[in-house]
Amino acid sequence: MSFLTSPYRYAEIEAPSGQESISSTRSLRISLSGLVVITSISVLLALATASECQSVFHLPSLLYGTILWGWWGVTAGVIWKLAPRKPSILRFSPEAIVFHLFMACTLGVMHLFLLGSLGFTVSQWHAHQTAFAVWTSLLNLNRFGIEILIYGFVFGVTGISQYQIRAQRDAMKALELEKQLSAAHLRALQMQLEPHFLFNTLNAITTLVELGRQTEAAEMLAHLNAILKSTLTRTTPEKIPLSQELEIVENYLAIEQVRFADRLRIEIKVEPGALDSLIPCFLLQPIVENAIRHGIAHCENEGLVEASAKRIGDNLHLLVRDTGPGSKIHAKPGNGIALKNTRERLTHFYRDGYNMKAQPTDSGGFEVAITIPYERG
Repeated sequence: MSFLTSPYRYAEIEAPSGQESISSTRSLRISLSGLVVITSISVLLALATASECQSVFHLPSLLYGTILWGWWGVTAGVIWKLAPRKPSILRFSPEAIVFHLFMACTLGVMHLFLLGSLGFTVSQWHAHQTAFAVWTSLLNLNRFGIEILIYGFVFGVTGISQYQIRAQRDAMKALELEKQLSAAHLRALQMQLEPHFLFNTLNAITTLVELGRQTEAAEMLAHLNAILKSTLTRTTPEKIPLSQELEIVENYLAIEQVRFADRLRIEIKVEPGALDSLIPCFLLQPIVENAIRHGIAHCENEGLVEASAKRIGDNLHLLVRDTGPGSKIHAKPGNGIALKNTRERLTHFYRDGYNMKAQPTDSGGFEVAITIPYERG
């Protein structure tokens, strides 16, 4: 992306409404899926209980199974729905433990009373026992203990499921935030590089105009126009084919050739098999600019800038070398912006899967060698 269009891209990152809508839809789907699972398990357990009692077609048995497991299905559903809104109910704090013990006892007693009331469906029930005896027929220590255990199981499974879902959601948010920050950082680097080149070129054009070299200034403007067109039509940060990057480099070198005339000699060697490989946009141009600005510009005689690209196996090897005065000039304060930004951008795209060396040569110049994974464009 060009520095001229980057504010609009930042606006896209800062506007989270679409992401919030997606997050809300995802949460709704998870909630509905959980309720479907709870309902399905409750129905299966109810049918299994009715089958054990007598038959799924026997109404009293089916009613008993439905009340037995429907009660806990509804309880699980309520906990499932409340957990995202009130996460405190799933914490193992003293207050939460007391609350759930109270709820387990209350729901257990109510459930046993409800199950006991099924005795009223038996004909002539009043001939054998009182209404109170029917209500409390299942209210004993063993059944009450089972009710407490079932509540604990429902609470535990629901709590663990909600915890895992919340952990996954937090991890996804963290990854999304990391992605946004990484993209913002890369755009900041891109903005730092492109104005740097633009201002240098405009200063050179201004100098030519002041010296009365209007023809050469017009040539530089034409090449600058070609570079800006290619930059403005891209939506960086992204990778582009090496052939497109070379077009930018060639236009840039044409600008510098006007400035240095016979003092600058250029050699570009690119293997045909490497032209379609993808590289980060504006990868080579700042390095070439660095070579000319801090190398060739300080040469009294003719200076040479060499650029080469070749594919070896699964890797792409890029090299930029100059015959300038070497490390003393390149090491001056403020001269390392291009190299530092290049490393950071390579780290963004390839993590640890790249290699970059910037060092003086034996002949007194300076070279930058980069090895990245080959990607076909």
